Amino acid sequence: MLNYIIWNPDIYFFQIGNWGIRWYSICWLIGLVGAYFMVRWLFYHQNIAVRTVMVNGKKQEENVFDPLFLYCFLGILIGARLGHCLFYQPDYFLTSGTHFLEMFIPFKNMPDGSWHFVGYEGLASHGGTLGLMLALWLYSRKYKVKLWQLLDDIAIATPITACFIRLGNLMNSEIIGKVTDVSWAFIFEKVDKYPRHPGQLYEAIAYAVIFFVGWYFYRKRKLPVGKGFYFGLCITLIFAFRFFIEYTKDIQVGFESGMLFNMGQLLSVPFVALGIWCMMRARK
Repeated sequence: MLNYIIWNPDIYFFQIGNWGIRWYSICWLIGLVGAYFMVRWLFYHQNIAVRTVMVNGKKQEENVFDPLFLYCFLGILIGARLGHCLFYQPDYFLTSGTHFLEMFIPFKNMPDGSWHFVGYEGLASHGGTLGLMLALWLYSRKYKVKLWQLLDDIAIATPITACFIRLGNLMNSEIIGKVTDVSWAFIFEKVDKYPRHPGQLYEAIAYAVIFFVGWYFYRKRKLPVGKGFYFGLCITLIFAFRFFIEYTKDIQVGFESGMLFNMGQLLSVPFVALGIWCMMRARK
């Protein structure tokens, strides 16, 4: 056991009484803010952040970047929450009106009938990706920004957010790996006393590398945005890695036991196929 990493951090970054801010929330915030400034830089670098519009016969400047963050934030949060509830726990959230309500509010109904604030426990990356894509489509229609250019810019920055979300999972000791004897195994004391693969850390490192890959193509190879290459590259690399890293993870829900491919792997396949198609389309 002395050769393994004992992992038992406080889940709260800051706490007063029963109320506190979790490390998970801080990691989400850092990831979103990092992606915000990355996309902001891309928008201004490509001269699409501000445009001139006619209002009552007069020219005015309109900033089309500022509303994007709200669209992305809501799309990711709502999509990730619904994705977890519908993909991983439909037997719980769809069996009663009370449980159905819990999908949308950060409170949990306790056995004694009271409601307890728990935050949004359970967010699925596949659902978050779908929610983000829908939000970008709505934003594109309203602000007349080319959808493929928007998807490419967001894809360059997305791995930043994904990296910090997985670090948040690590701080929560959730989405743990299978029992192993590798020397870098973590013992998640909040879970059990067995050494396990730090699957969250594997993913965080991979997503950081994927960000630098996209950045390399943008800055060094100067491949143009707007053709879908960066979007295809991002989701292909992320979900292909996600498919294989699942073999090191423990199952998240009971019904995955005995499945040839778990839910995370099954949901990754369509994204990989979409990503490959986007890159092929971009080459044409």
